[in-house]
Amino acid sequence: MLDLEVVPERSLGNEQWEFALGMPFSQAISILQKHCRIIKNVQVLYSEQTPLSHDLILNLTQDGIKLLFDATNQRLKVIEVYDLSKVKLKYCHVSFSATFNGIHPGLFYNAAEQLFHLNFRGLSFSFQLDSWNEAPKYEPNFAMGLASLQIPHGAMVKRMHIYTGNNLQETRAPAMPLACFLGNIYAECVDVLRDRAGPLGLRLRLLTAGCGLGGMTDSKVKALERSIYFGDSCQDVLGALGSPHKVFYKSEDKMKIHSPSPHKQVPSKCNDYFFNYFTLGVDILFDSTTHLVKKFVLHTNYPGHYNFNM
Repeated sequence: MLDLEVVPERSLGNEQWEFALGMPFSQAISILQKHCRIIKNVQVLYSEQTPLSHDLILNLTQDGIKLLFDATNQRLKVIEVYDLSKVKLKYCHVSFSATFNGIHPGLFYNAAEQLFHLNFRGLSFSFQLDSWNEAPKYEPNFAMGLASLQIPHGAMVKRMHIYTGNNLQETRAPAMPLACFLGNIYAECVDVLRDRAGPLGLRLRLLTAGCGLGGMTDSKVKALERSIYFGDSCQDVLGALGSPHKVFYKSEDKMKIHSPSPHKQVPSKCNDYFFNYFTLGVDILFDSTTHLVKKFVLHTNYPGHYNFNM
């Protein structure tokens, strides 16, 4: 059973890892893969018909947790614990359970769901009562902290949500937190530069976690703008974007089999190669002879595609 710390409006996790609001989908997958012996039976849920109209969800069925990602930017929007009996939860290092006793102001009843809701900023609980005779009384109580929540006797918590803001229904995925950059740069947007003759290159608005005068304790997100063009050299691209995550060399040209004498074709001594920038969603192809840019490949991360999250 997972033992996790709840941080309202921020995260759910422990000393080894955490799911932080604003985290990219691929980073959450990386955590799950790294800890696959502990976190098992994970489902990826999305709409096949309209994938951009519904949240992209990672369902940790063994642990009763759902991670809801914004369908467009694929950053973590809501953390839902839908079965509190499958996890151990703590707030400020104090454990709390799925059953709360007492009275607490601020409750409201949702008739459609037949559930009561208790909302804090960035955190909400949904629960049901064993009978209508145990309906809550709205008596003031000013106790602070989740460990001393005062809600009706016998109330069983059905769900807990962590999100940003005051309203779960209107919450959005926040900006990526500093802890998620991990030394990488990310593309906020990529524009195709064109003239009347056609495309010229790309303009990228980049986000990075830069250090201030105080080092890492003074870090903040910085925005940069860089442009790269057809015909740029490797050095030009490295100077603009930094080192790629991977260099991929193309295999022999498959179209050679359609030539009149494919068996007489002399294999090239070197092949064209890509700079792969995974966190930018961009691959840049260089000519093997001139080492100049000849192609840009822009990737989305569309649910259902055979290259999804690759």
